Amino acid sequence: MIKRETLMNWPFDEKVHAYTKRDAMFYALSIGFGSDPMDPTHLNHVLEDNTRVFPTMALVLAHPGPWTADSATGVNRKGVVHGEQRLVIHKPLPAEGTVRSRNRVTAVIDKGEGKGAVIHTERNLHDVKTGELLATIQGTTFCRRDGGFDKEGGGVEAPVRPEPPARPERPCDVSVNMPTSAGAALLYRLNGDYNPIHSHPEAAKASGFERPITHGLLTLALAARALEAECAPSSLIEINARFSSTMVPGETLHVEIWHGREGEVWFRGLCKERGVEVLSKGYARLAHIEQEAAS
Repeated sequence: MIKRETLMNWPFDEKVHAYTKRDAMFYALSIGFGSDPMDPTHLNHVLEDNTRVFPTMALVLAHPGPWTADSATGVNRKGVVHGEQRLVIHKPLPAEGTVRSRNRVTAVIDKGEGKGAVIHTERNLHDVKTGELLATIQGTTFCRRDGGFDKEGGGVEAPVRPEPPARPERPCDVSVNMPTSAGAALLYRLNGDYNPIHSHPEAAKASGFERPITHGLLTLALAARALEAECAPSSLIEINARFSSTMVPGETLHVEIWHGREGEVWFRGLCKERGVEVLSKGYARLAHIEQEAAS
């Protein structure tokens, strides 16, 4: 059973992660770049000449790994899914380099018996060479089978981080389809997330899924790609979303986009084939590339 104090004081090690241009190119291929080998906006990410690291690669660098699989956490690993993600890019990732981070738990919330629990985490990604802060990464883990541990009722649910601005109440301004391949999860897992619910049919079924599911971070990266393409020329500097349902490799992410002011956009993602919302509460900020070059 989960113990809040144990999780709040979990002894995370500092992670140091060296990556190369090849790693950056592989990450880009794993989120669908290169599907059009004649498109220069794809080639910018998958060729070694002036390689541009796609911003969401920060999410897989210096990651703490599957720490909730440690029996000392009290978490039932079979019930764990990714709940929400926020990424803020402070400085574009270099084409290759070494980064460091240390994860920390910021909140543990009991939703109640039969309703699960929520763990909030945060880590800051620093460039080892310069010491600069590159990205802030905040995530939520939903432990579907671990509710009811807070018998004394001390875990009052409160906002852990500010909610993004509310989405405009109008039809979306534009929509984009982002297809995935049947092997998308098998490729994406090589970025470091080897949770078997994304690769092993028997493990997926044991966790309540009919078949292996797509990584939430892959779905989010596809949405980020759609936002940059729609708002070109631009670069992502913040993205937030809730993983409201799952996708299966081979399905198409239908991204609906609402434009705001000064680079603000709202979005949601639906599985086109099933009409199910898989990304909700989507909010992002983008900067014009010309502005970045001038800064």
